[in-house]
Amino acid sequence: MRNSHTSLRKDKKAVSPAVSTVILMAAAVVMILVAMTYANNILSTKVAQNEYSANKQFLQTTGQQIDDIAWTVGRTQTVSFSSRYGFVKFQEAALNYTFSIHTSSGWKNQTLAGQTGIILYNMPVSSYSMGNNYFERLPSGANSSFLLSDSTSPISQVICEEKLPMSDGSYTRIVLIPTMRVLTSTVTNGQQTSSYFKFYLPDLENGTNLYRSQSITLTGNGISKVTQSNVDQVVISLSFPQAASLGFGSSFFNFKSTTITLNSTSTPQMTPNSVVEFYVGKVVVAIGQV
Repeated sequence: MRNSHTSLRKDKKAVSPAVSTVILMAAAVVMILVAMTYANNILSTKVAQNEYSANKQFLQTTGQQIDDIAWTVGRTQTVSFSSRYGFVKFQEAALNYTFSIHTSSGWKNQTLAGQTGIILYNMPVSSYSMGNNYFERLPSGANSSFLLSDSTSPISQVICEEKLPMSDGSYTRIVLIPTMRVLTSTVTNGQQTSSYFKFYLPDLENGTNLYRSQSITLTGNGISKVTQSNVDQVVISLSFPQAASLGFGSSFFNFKSTTITLNSTSTPQMTPNSVVEFYVGKVVVAIGQV
C-alpha cells in the first residue's frame, strides 16, 4: 500500500492543481461564451419577430389613413413606425388599373387608366424569415379581390409575403396595396330610374424621401373624376408594369382575378342607362419627412 502511494506521488504524468484550475476555467469561459451567443441569437430573433408583427399593424393603419387622405385635397397625415432590422420603401407604378366602358353606342374609344405605387416594409431574411413562398393576407380571411363593394371595405389591402429570389433583394415583406371600392345607388327622376356606380381608386405617387425619421407622410394632392352615362357594361383589368423588371407581378399580389366584368348578368343593378363615375385620388407618399 505504501508503495502505491509513493508511486502516485512520483508520477510525473499527473496534472498539477494549477493547470487543472486553468483548464476548468477555460472550459467554463467557453461554455459561457457559447451560451451568450445562443441567447443573443434567440434575443435577436425575438426582437425581429416583434418588429415584423408591429409593422403589420403599422401598414394596416397607414392604409386606413390613405382612405381619409385620398378624398381630401391638401390633407396631410404622418404615421410613425419603429424598425431596427427592416426598412420602408415606396415602389412607383406597381399596379395599372384599366377601365373599358360599353354604352348603347358600343365600346368607348378612350380607355380610362389609373396607375399607382405600393408601400413596402422589407425585412432581410437574414434577420427574420417565414420561409420561401410564405403568403398571408391581412386581416386573416380578407377578400382577395381588387374590387370591393361594401361602403366599409378598405381602399387598400395588406399582404405579408416572402418570395425568393427577387431582383431587389431577399426580404420578408409587408406590402400595402391600393385597391378599388365601388358604391352603388339608385336615383329616380320622374318615370326613369338610373343606377349609379361610383368607383374609387387611390393613386399613390412618390414624394420627397428624406429619411430623417421613421415615418410616412401622406398628402392629398388632387382628385380627378370621369363620368359616363348610358353604360351597360364595365370591364376592369389589372396589369403589373414592374413584373418583368422587379418581380412584382400577378403571382406576387395573388389577387383572385386580374379582370372583373360588371354587366346585367354579373351585377343586376347594371342597367342600360347606368351612370358610371370614376374617382382617382392622388396621394403623395414621403418617407421620413417631418
